[in-house]
Amino acid sequence: MKTLVYSGPEKVEVQERPPAELKEGQVRIKVRYCGICGSDIGIFAGKHPRAKAPLVLGHEFVGTIEEIKGGSSKFKVGDRVAPYPLLSCGECFACRTGIPHVCRSLKLIGIDTDGGIAEYVNCDEDVLFKLDDGLSDRAAAVIEPLAVIIRTMHQADFQMLDTAAVIGAGPIGVLTGIVLKNAGASRIIISDVDRERLKICRDFGFETVNVLDQDLAEYVALQTGGTGVDVVFECSGSAPAAGQMTEICRIGGKICLTGVHKEPHAVNLQDVNFKEQTLVGSRVYTKREFGQAVQYAGRIADDLERVVTHIVDLKNADTVFELIRDPQESTLKVLVDCSVENED
Repeated sequence: MKTLVYSGPEKVEVQERPPAELKEGQVRIKVRYCGICGSDIGIFAGKHPRAKAPLVLGHEFVGTIEEIKGGSSKFKVGDRVAPYPLLSCGECFACRTGIPHVCRSLKLIGIDTDGGIAEYVNCDEDVLFKLDDGLSDRAAAVIEPLAVIIRTMHQADFQMLDTAAVIGAGPIGVLTGIVLKNAGASRIIISDVDRERLKICRDFGFETVNVLDQDLAEYVALQTGGTGVDVVFECSGSAPAAGQMTEICRIGGKICLTGVHKEPHAVNLQDVNFKEQTLVGSRVYTKREFGQAVQYAGRIADDLERVVTHIVDLKNADTVFELIRDPQESTLKVLVDCSVENED
């Protein structure tokens, strides 16, 4: 079978590999699509601390069950499924107290073990969620990042008609805006430096601020009468965002760290004190929230499909990171189409 393998910093290869042996309680999935995540970009750059070459990339995948070995008869051959990709130890404090998604040694398929940018992948039956027949494969391929947004909405305690600012218009930022829109936000302001991504945001009906041209804090103050927004979703992981997020949040408001900050950044903690703001983290999602994303995807399927801007065939997937880097391409969410037909 064809696979996309990370073989070293700045190097990926489409390789032929035999399918892994199917173990008791596992299913073999014929992969339809697998999304490219920011963590995949970090792996490709050689900057992910856990990913080791050679590694089949990909944790945002959906497909159809082709074979089952044992199991509970909950699924059948032909079912379309989305696998929950988190791997928890089951023994640490987080796992013992019911929050295994923040396991001390949390691992993911496609980062710590071979992943889903492949024709086939084996998964334990108990991590699978069945997809509704009416949900397109293209929309279903965005379920995993959608689960990230459901988690961050819960962490932020978002309330209907709240005003919100989203810092960062990457896939996670745009998806945050989509969920906010459908959850009843009264105002959604998204900031970034990428003009094409901000245009996509305007097409969704969001207010946009290009921070290269306009000061975000000044814009928010002007639009809210100096009050600030109810909730800030920091999706960029950047130092300037960390420094400004408390300024644009109102007194008594909430700031949710949706994006991961790879290194320490300065935060105005005096604002947090004097404005009695709540600063909360958010990391991946619970298994229940992943299941909620599977259900919710059907309600916003049209928007999810619009997030996907590019699809690359698996046989050409060794070019996918060059595509993402190309400023002329204006990528947002990129999928790899893994439905390769063996004609040799």
